[in-house]
Amino acid sequence: MAKKKRETDLYPPIKRLFERQGYEVKGEVGAADVVAVRGKEDPVVVELKMTFSLSLFHQAIERQALTDAVYVAVPHRGGAKFRKSLKQNNALCRRLGLGLITVRLNSRRTEVHVDPAPYRPRKSKEKKSRLLKEFALRVGDPNQGGATRVGLMTAYRQDALRCLRVLHDNGPTKAAHVAKQADVERARRIMADDHYGWFERVSKGIYAITPKGAQAVSDFAGELKRLAEA
Repeated sequence: MAKKKRETDLYPPIKRLFERQGYEVKGEVGAADVVAVRGKEDPVVVELKMTFSLSLFHQAIERQALTDAVYVAVPHRGGAKFRKSLKQNNALCRRLGLGLITVRLNSRRTEVHVDPAPYRPRKSKEKKSRLLKEFALRVGDPNQGGATRVGLMTAYRQDALRCLRVLHDNGPTKAAHVAKQADVERARRIMADDHYGWFERVSKGIYAITPKGAQAVSDFAGELKRLAEA
């Protein structure tokens, strides 16, 4: 039976990594798993764990009271699940100002993915613009903060409901008339794309509601009333 791997198995490759860079390395110094010292530079601290965990990051953040040069180290594993986790934790380490090292236990090869550094977030003007546009276009506050993303009431869904109401009240209608009566400029595109399965084109430029659309009129009766009153 193969010997179960332990955190201590991470230590020799980590020790060797920093010794090659001219550090003197010692294990279990004070509260730190690994401490590396080179001349008069600030010490490097490495926290070892067999997997990513909240406690690992808690410990690493505590070590930042000792030095800015704090790494977390975990075994490198195969598979898509680990690759996804590694990518997410790379981003987390950057935000926390931590470094990240993985160790391939079979070959004892180390890889430094992130070095400790102050986090400087890059703002996205495009994402900010989309956020504020959605906020401005959405009527009222139909969603509870923290709710699941499935079935959320967005500005797009509200516009689709306005179109649905016009078709429900008038029967098959030209897209241009729907846009005018519903006060939704993008009515033709919404009905043509039909993301919710509510609309069908019955002839050129003319749309009607599907059975699923008729059910939506009932399901969203409260929201339709609120939109009419807004």
